[in-house]
Amino acid sequence: MTPEQLSAAIVHVLTTLVDEGAIALPDGVPGSVTVERPRQQGHGDYATNVALQLAKKAGTNPRALADLIGARLSSYDGISAVDVAGPGFLNITVAVGAQGEVAAQIVAAGASYGQGEALAGQRINVEFISANPTGPLHLGHTRWAVLGDALGRVLSAAGAEVTREFYVNDRGVQMNHFAASIIAAATGQPTPENGYAGAYIEDLAKAVGDAVPGIFDLPDPERLAAVRAKGYELQLKEQQDQLDGFNTHFDVWFSELSLHEDGAVPETLQRLKDLGHVYEQDGALWMRTTDFGDDKDRVLIKSDGELTYFASDTAYYLDKRRRGFDRCIYLLGADHHGYVGRLKAMAACVGDDPAQTLDVLIGQLVKILRDGQELKLSKRAGTIVTLHELAEEIGVDALRYSLARYPADSPLTLDVAEITKASNDNPVYYVQYAHARTCRMIENATDLGLSLPGEDYDPALLTHERDGQLLRALAEFPRVVAAAAEMREPHRVARYLEETASVFNKWYDTKECRMLPQGDEPVQPVNLARLMLTVATRNVFANGLGLLGVSAPERM
Repeated sequence: MTPEQLSAAIVHVLTTLVDEGAIALPDGVPGSVTVERPRQQGHGDYATNVALQLAKKAGTNPRALADLIGARLSSYDGISAVDVAGPGFLNITVAVGAQGEVAAQIVAAGASYGQGEALAGQRINVEFISANPTGPLHLGHTRWAVLGDALGRVLSAAGAEVTREFYVNDRGVQMNHFAASIIAAATGQPTPENGYAGAYIEDLAKAVGDAVPGIFDLPDPERLAAVRAKGYELQLKEQQDQLDGFNTHFDVWFSELSLHEDGAVPETLQRLKDLGHVYEQDGALWMRTTDFGDDKDRVLIKSDGELTYFASDTAYYLDKRRRGFDRCIYLLGADHHGYVGRLKAMAACVGDDPAQTLDVLIGQLVKILRDGQELKLSKRAGTIVTLHELAEEIGVDALRYSLARYPADSPLTLDVAEITKASNDNPVYYVQYAHARTCRMIENATDLGLSLPGEDYDPALLTHERDGQLLRALAEFPRVVAAAAEMREPHRVARYLEETASVFNKWYDTKECRMLPQGDEPVQPVNLARLMLTVATRNVFANGLGLLGVSAPERM
């Protein structure tokens, strides 16, 4: 019996009590009830404070309501006892057979276990990284490459229709500086003012020349435009390939320039004017964002007639909404704290309720240490260390998991030696090894001729305390995934996997819970029951690691 099934049973009890007139709930019966694993042993398998929450509305005291609920709930199949504790807590003990049935349900669900409908019907756009196509992706992008991708995965698992989007900043003077830098490298000239330097520019210059022979002999401004287009194409392709290799995948690569070429920006400005949220001052056009909580109004068109990035940002937001997204999630860097208020005000200015359509997540800085020294310089880019260099040195799995297991808003320092060592002190190794251990156990069982029991599976044989602890841990996975999605916190999945790996290892080390028969012992039904539990555990580890974009190795 899972927490979701217990929640449904309690809701059914409440509905019955209301229908019979035993209690009255003016606001109606809740659609779900929070059921949690108690912190202390001896308080049952699960606990709920539903009576404390509803007593006032029901016109009774919590203890009396808990007694009513408990008396009905204790008669349900799969529940062996319901005790009322303290002011009105309900401690629920699940029957051994009902608890053991969870393993069979997990095995039957396979790769879909953990998925749910908490966000079903929602169309969500997740925009992350959104770098300039003028150089390699660097350490600052790496954290979002992990968290944005993992967030998209957990949102999808919770039932949402998710689009992962990369906003390509391909409009602006930086693109001309980029092209001029490539031309300078190709023609043996020094890097121009405000230009880009590093070995990657030299590599690009050669690649551009090889792709379009004679391109550097063109007259200006034709040469600048041609080099800008080809350099942009090649650099963007490198970013895409590196992200694919890092197991971060995008559904849409959206060009900022396209907003201007397609007329989206003028249309946006006209909409704002029609809504009365713009004004002219000192020759510039301003959006009145202070009407909606921003600390100052924002310029859309400068006095010299140049459009600002904020004009593009506003048009881009409206484009997402026109494409049918109910909610737009932005993942921004540590230097973008000021964007939270202005983006919410912008959404309000175009007629939306930002509380319903917009989420802005701010990520903090990451430091990588090697031998006690911070990794700062890139061999190829000449500036900050690149994503590709980090993935090569640390490994994709170790880097992804280490970045995924912390909240986005926490500053982070990672030591290369610590996150790459083969030790139980290293969380990614600990979880992956637990998965590999389940695979080895299943392989050993197969070698002995054991197979999953199917209809002969007897869940009531999983009677040991460690069996119950592991089953309850596995049963939590769908709720963890739903919470990670709803709270935009994929690190919850990583922490859950670590806790579950600890529970599994304790089960594995318990002599009475051995899965395989020893010596000449015949295969007993309890061996097959524990094989079912092992396969269920493997599935949960594999599914959880998959949500983080981390592999689940069968051998280590």
